[in-house]
Amino acid sequence: MPDALPLVNEFVVKLKKRKIEGSKATARLTAELLRSFISHKRLPQSNQAGALIDAVKTVGAELVDANPVELAVGNVVRRVLHIIREEELSLATGGLNLGAGSDDEDDDDQGDHPVLSASAVAAASRNVLRPPSLKTLLEDMSHTSVAPQALSSGGDSEGKSKSGDKNATTRKLKHHVIEAVNELIQEISTCHELIAEQAVEHIHHNEVILTLGSSVTVKEFLCAAKEKQRSFRVFVAEGAPRYQGHSLAKELAARGLQTTVITDSAVFAVISRVNMVIVGAHAIMANGGVIVPVGLNMVALAAQRHAVPFVVLAGTHKLCPLYPHNPEVLLNDLKSPSELLDFGEFSDCLGFGIGTGSRPLHVVNPAFDYVPPNLVSLFITDMGGHSPSYMNRLLADYYSPDDLVLPKKSNLGNSVLQTIW
Repeated sequence: MPDALPLVNEFVVKLKKRKIEGSKATARLTAELLRSFISHKRLPQSNQAGALIDAVKTVGAELVDANPVELAVGNVVRRVLHIIREEELSLATGGLNLGAGSDDEDDDDQGDHPVLSASAVAAASRNVLRPPSLKTLLEDMSHTSVAPQALSSGGDSEGKSKSGDKNATTRKLKHHVIEAVNELIQEISTCHELIAEQAVEHIHHNEVILTLGSSVTVKEFLCAAKEKQRSFRVFVAEGAPRYQGHSLAKELAARGLQTTVITDSAVFAVISRVNMVIVGAHAIMANGGVIVPVGLNMVALAAQRHAVPFVVLAGTHKLCPLYPHNPEVLLNDLKSPSELLDFGEFSDCLGFGIGTGSRPLHVVNPAFDYVPPNLVSLFITDMGGHSPSYMNRLLADYYSPDDLVLPKKSNLGNSVLQTIW
């Protein structure tokens, strides 16, 4: 049982040391960790879903506090909490055969059964007027036929039966939650492919596409259009000071795309020749605004000035149910000044060796920009294309209002993880 505790502590350390790069990898590893945690978690005989929700919230608060800049961690935690609530609702309504045939099947056999999403479970659970299936009626008849035998066996047998029913309910809840989390992991793992499949609907012959920096989602999207025999040109802004655009341009050229590298300051000069701006995102906020790599706010303003569509590609795991003004949201991350200046060359200006402690020169190196929703033309997710105003509708499908604010770490005590076992 305590095997999941070292995994949680190890993952927290990795988040604090920034050893996990990318929102997709972070989201997938968070979901896998929570799946392992749920599978090892002991539940009480009563209020099992509530106990599981409290435990996941406690672990989730630890994970979010370890790296508050990576909003994908909190998104996945809230998605799992929503899954638990939906599964509790589906089990409480009764009469719906939504799970696998047996709760004691091996993990290897679970892949043979179709896995229902949390939204599908919720939709089915809300349809309480639907007539029961024949299998459900037969199961009810079998339970009714064995009831007299249970009564005649005495109080001990009745107690064992109740205990067995509670254990079966516990297994069923965890089994359904783990299945839904498995689907969430699959959704995160395949988001790039699902987004790339839509490329041919948005990129046409002889168009000019502009992007900035480096994004795996954007790369796969552009290459998918190329594979569908679309002929177009890509302008890649280099994305100073990390110059990730250089690596993206090299990869696109290697895949046969006509690629041109430009400086970030040249964006406004070439935007009139561009048909569409396609970029990745760090997070999509509840109001439809986007947290993007630094420099893209300038690109969005230039695109609006010349009426060029500004398209954002992002998986649904990047949908954040919080608003930019929420105190839980850390909009930016300051990187090392060494990416901008050489410490040796600017040591005098930076105040090294000056006894007064005042530094004549300060260096600010932010990692992200914020693009408001009025500058975004379209979001393309693994669930299709959506306007910024539709983000609230998607968030209602994936998150519960009760889980938007996770408990603060300072309010959880010193031995937080010890208390949940």
